[in-house]
Amino acid sequence: MQEPIDNSLSPVPGAASRRTFLRGAGLVGAGAAAAGVLGVAAQPALAADQAAGTTATGNGKVDPENPRFTIAVIPDTQYLFDGDRGDPAPLTASLRYILDQREEHNIVFAAHLGDVVENAAASELTAAGKVFEIFDKRKMPYSVLAGNHDIDSRTDDQRGPSAYLDVFPPSRFAPLSTFGGSTPDGYNTYHLVRAAGREWLVFALDWRASAGTIAWAKQVLAAHPRTPAILTTHEVASADAAGKATLSAYGQSLWDNLVKDSDQIFLTLNGHYWPSGRTVLTNAAGHDVHVHVTDYQDRYYGGSAMIRLYHFDLARNTIDVETLSPWILGKPAERRNPLEQGEIELTGLADRFSLAIDFPARFAGFAPVPVPPVRPVKEMLVKGTVGYWRFDQSATDGATVPDGYRVNDLSGNGNDLTRVTLAGSDATALRWSTEHHPAQPTRSSLRFAGGKKPARGAYLRTADAAPMNTMTFTGGYTIEAFVKLPADAKSTNHAWMSVVSRFGAGADAGKTGGDPAEPLATLSLSDGMALQWAFFPTNQNDISTNWGHEMRTGEWFHVAVVNDGQHTVLYVDGAPLLRNPSTPAIGLATSGEPWFFGAYHYDRLIEQGFYGWLGDVRIVDHALPVARFMNATA
Repeated sequence: MQEPIDNSLSPVPGAASRRTFLRGAGLVGAGAAAAGVLGVAAQPALAADQAAGTTATGNGKVDPENPRFTIAVIPDTQYLFDGDRGDPAPLTASLRYILDQREEHNIVFAAHLGDVVENAAASELTAAGKVFEIFDKRKMPYSVLAGNHDIDSRTDDQRGPSAYLDVFPPSRFAPLSTFGGSTPDGYNTYHLVRAAGREWLVFALDWRASAGTIAWAKQVLAAHPRTPAILTTHEVASADAAGKATLSAYGQSLWDNLVKDSDQIFLTLNGHYWPSGRTVLTNAAGHDVHVHVTDYQDRYYGGSAMIRLYHFDLARNTIDVETLSPWILGKPAERRNPLEQGEIELTGLADRFSLAIDFPARFAGFAPVPVPPVRPVKEMLVKGTVGYWRFDQSATDGATVPDGYRVNDLSGNGNDLTRVTLAGSDATALRWSTEHHPAQPTRSSLRFAGGKKPARGAYLRTADAAPMNTMTFTGGYTIEAFVKLPADAKSTNHAWMSVVSRFGAGADAGKTGGDPAEPLATLSLSDGMALQWAFFPTNQNDISTNWGHEMRTGEWFHVAVVNDGQHTVLYVDGAPLLRNPSTPAIGLATSGEPWFFGAYHYDRLIEQGFYGWLGDVRIVDHALPVARFMNATA
């Protein structure tokens, strides 16, 4: 099934030109390789610095564990190598730029999309091969594949010897750490790239892949069943002037015979056709396959060896794409001619955009993210635990929590919680749920359906005689909770609802500053769903407030309030937030009354119940480091 291109293409935010001038790189010849099971075999051993966590290549090092990495793409360069015409300087600049930027952008691989030269002449290919020695010398992982101008375009990969294969045989790539193997004919290779803590498979397929090559590609995928794959070849799709791509006749054959039923292939990259464009297709598993056309040969100076950088960011589930000419970029501004000025960097919707890809979800069919096991209670009872509560008493999703139901304090300190239903609310105001934060110790939560005007919902409270009701925590504290907000939390007006609060107004503890009717302590969400920890310390007459940022709805997060005996810091998912007071705030004032989970009160009146999900909650009598938080699974 083919879907139209998403024309709501978003430019890469805040990505003004930030590149440095090019530095030189030397030249050296390619090495040889040995035969292997799938054609030519890869070198088996990694260098010592790779084993240590970084790979020394180019002018710097790449970090194979960093969730941000880049793949450089080099489309058709044929007019730069055209008989006695052309100029190798632009391609030379592009390769040197990739090396120069390797460490800064964590460039782990470079892929040429074919049509290296114009006439498949040995002299042209030799000249182009000489430029790629820049990569060979620095052991820069890369691939090159044959386009229709590099070989006899009437043939498939069973054509036999060629000038192309003399210059770009599998043995040229075999010394590289990423080389995986090739077809026996030598025209097709695959590469295994270590990035973002996992392997990525890159195919470099010939202009016309034979049936044997398709079978080989499937064999490679089967040998790496959990590895996401990128397919590079010269022709898959073409695009119209608006950037909408459609499969070519040959591309349709590749789709039908290889891509559609290979869920591991999530991205295809091809040149050949002008102009550039993209589309999204749906494979047999119902998942997206991004199909991109990249070709600039008909722009000024044969495309000036434009390169495209695919910046993968697994932390943001995004690929940011940019297109630029390092050759023009490297020229002093005063020496650029008028045509060059417009070619430094392309910013059209087909050249500069961002792809939102939920990588764990997209790869779940072949590489599901392991679900962390439920952690035993004893692992969570760190020294100084005052109270620890799990909401896993029912395995039935959506079942109601009975009125008066007691949730035991698993610390053994007797700070048990009991359900209380607000007037006018029914049993469904509080239900068991199987939803949970991925790093949560349990696989369950409570679903609160509270509101205000009038106050409605249900909440949990400690007993009147619970030990923690009277605790002042002057030595510090850590309060943690897993929280998820419904999509309509903001639009349905749940401003200032509370996740955890201490009953009693400031005045009840002798506090007369600010607004003495405010709660003694509350972890709340503002009208914009920004986190707020507001409390009366024992050493201040007024309230102290920590502010967080606006929380996204529909996503679980872990929140922690940490006081070291003097200062309080608010954390989300282990990251410290900005607006934390520097004025010393010691302990928590108390009126000796209960703690509430899921109810906000003002002037001793409960104004609303919480609206959302609440997972495990823990309170400790001192400051915990981030590494000891409940969401720290390592």
